[in-house]
Amino acid sequence: MPAAGKTIALIIGSTRTPRMGPHIHNYIKKEYLDGAAAASRVRLETVDLAEHRLPIFDEPVHPAGRPKEDPMPAYAHEHTRRWSALVRRYDAFVFFTPEYNGSVPAGLKTAVDALFHEWSGKPAGVVSYAGRGGASVAAHLRTVLGVVGMRVAPTSVGVPANAKTLASFDAEGRPRDEDLDRWAAAGVAEGSRAMLAEIIAQLDEQPAAL
Repeated sequence: MPAAGKTIALIIGSTRTPRMGPHIHNYIKKEYLDGAAAASRVRLETVDLAEHRLPIFDEPVHPAGRPKEDPMPAYAHEHTRRWSALVRRYDAFVFFTPEYNGSVPAGLKTAVDALFHEWSGKPAGVVSYAGRGGASVAAHLRTVLGVVGMRVAPTSVGVPANAKTLASFDAEGRPRDEDLDRWAAAGVAEGSRAMLAEIIAQLDEQPAAL
């Protein structure tokens, strides 16, 4: 079981208030990902971009121009060094993203653009959510992740969600039955498990993160 002991970061890509991202993340992680990860002895850790608040790229040198082996010390700003050190800890990533005007939220795009070598070569998956599942943002984000060298899982997960969905989660983090019916029709459960399996298969083929 080569993937055992590796860690996948689940990145919540929304930062505004109120936001649906933590609810979508929590439900999918608990219901669809935790069991499969435990069976493969892969760890899942949550990274919430709302806790990192990176500025629009303000480094004097493009991140691809940093030392590939350990770019962290070469960044000019402490916030970039912290972000670099955090991302380098992980072997793979799942990005949970809303669709803002048909594309990627600025905070998530900034977080990806801030680095390069820290992402390059690592597996990634995309979970999008919007009224029709966020196919547009998923396509845009897959392109961005590919440009920074990530190996994006073939399966993306599109979660149908609207303004009513945010208010529908109960105290236990469960959405209303109407939303669950739409998610079942969209194949959210099967897609989530397939995406994780594809990431784990890629982890079997690569060494652990530095």
